[in-house]
Formats: sequence, structure tokens, C-alpha cells
Amino acid sequence: MPNFKLVTDTTADLPKHYLQEHDLGCMFVTYTIDGTNYSDGHEMDDREFYERMRAGIMPTTSQVNPEEAKAYFTEYLKESREILYLAFSSGLSGTYNSARIAAEEIMEANPDCKIRVVDTRCASLGEGLLVHKAVQLREEGKSMEETADWVEAHVQNLVHVFTVDDLNHLYRGGRVSRTTAVIGTIAGIKPILHVDEEGHLIPVSKVRGRRKSLHALVDYMEAHVGSYAGENDIVFISHGDALEDAEAVRDEIRERFGIQNFMIHTIGPTIGTHAGPGTIALFFMGEKR
Repeated sequence: MPNFKLVTDTTADLPKHYLQEHDLGCMFVTYTIDGTNYSDGHEMDDREFYERMRAGIMPTTSQVNPEEAKAYFTEYLKESREILYLAFSSGLSGTYNSARIAAEEIMEANPDCKIRVVDTRCASLGEGLLVHKAVQLREEGKSMEETADWVEAHVQNLVHVFTVDDLNHLYRGGRVSRTTAVIGTIAGIKPILHVDEEGHLIPVSKVRGRRKSLHALVDYMEAHVGSYAGENDIVFISHGDALEDAEAVRDEIRERFGIQNFMIHTIGPTIGTHAGPGTIALFFMGEKR
């Protein structure tokens, strides 16, 4: 049994088999679509989720509240008295703060347990890649404190870059103006965005056309990987029901960098609600975000 329980949440977009294989806890961030609430054990198939979005049905999401976080932690304490929770970016959700409050309350009542909550300032498989690094450290025998310290020291080296296929979803989330969304859609403009040092979504450039936007993701990696090239033994790519485009990005990375190991997985409903179908996101280790 691992020497501590490693926990993340569904916004990390890690496959279920990965969670099971590595004994990871996972807090469920709920969402609502077409009047139905989806929660742990009651989930919608990702493909159906995106089909409904394409049909014009717009979902909403909720953050994990302190009571929910407390219930999850209490359950995981049955497995280990030490828990490391790598949380969804505080720049995008209040889930991190809810978990911090819950952890403090539990530790005050149970001084023999230790719960450390880390704000990854990451989203989707960016959060997932940071969890993967923590899994590797735990499997090497590192303690919870050693693992958490490494994660906190390298949060700013986890680079996110992504593009969306439909600007209207970013408009709904307040990321671009209505004018930008309308004009950009008509002109075929595709924004390139990243997650900044504080964990917020920030536009960094724009290109015209889908193919150029995919190339721009790999260009961004080439510009930002720097001295961390050797740290990228694996690269993560997530997509909003657009596997073929995700594989195209993978193939270009293989050609440019010689990297052979990848995790490609669908963006789950929580992140997908705000990014929309067709989103392609690339995650790697770099000198800075």
C-alpha cells in the first residue's frame, strides 16, 4: 500500500483506468445539462456530452464545496492518515479553497492525520500531468512532504497551451468579448490561449484557420520548453471530442522533438463546458508558463 493517499479531481481529465491503476482518489466536480445534474456514479458519456453541446444545449458546472470535500477526505482517511490533494486551479474555481477549509477542519479535530492541499494552478491534463509526476515520485518511495514540495516547486513549469474551435464558448465564460466572438467566428480566427502563473486562462495570440492553430500549439512548445526538454519523457494532450486533431498534434511533436510517449484523452464535461467541442490542449514541462 502507498505511504500516502494521492487525490485529485475530475477536472484533471485523467482516464478512469489510470486512477484505478495508481490508486488515486478523485473528487467529482458536478455539472448540469438539460436540467439533469451529473455527479459521482451518475455521469454522461463524453461523446454524448459533446453531441448535446453541438446541438446547442449549454451545460453549467459547480465547484466542490467544503462539506463535499470533507466527506471525500474522511473516506480517504480510512486508507491512509496522510493525504496529498492536488487541486484544480484556484484561478478558475473555488474548489481549492473548499478543500483547504475542509482539510483544516479535519486536522483540527484529528491531530493524528495530515492533509496537504496544493493549488496546482492547472486545468485538464495539465493538472493531470502534475498528478502523473506526483505518482512517479510516490512510486519511487518519496514521502508526502517530499512529493508535495516538488509539486509546489514545479507548478510554474507545467505549461498549458490550447486552442478552441468555437469562440462563443469563451464568450459565455467571459474570456472574450461578444464582438470578438462574432467577428472571429466569421473570419475563421482561432485563438491560442495558455494558463498563466495565477492559473487564469489568458489569450496569447490568434491565427486564421484550424490547421494553423494546431501548428501554433507545437510552435509554442518549441518556444517554451527550453532547458526542460529532457524532462518531457511524456507529453499530455486533451481534446474536446476531436481525436484526429489531437493525434495530428502528437505526430508533429514526435517529428520535431523525437518524443514517443503521450497520453491523449478527452476533456471531461467540467472543462469542456467552458472550452467547447473541438478544443485541443497541449501540456508539457517548460522553463516557465
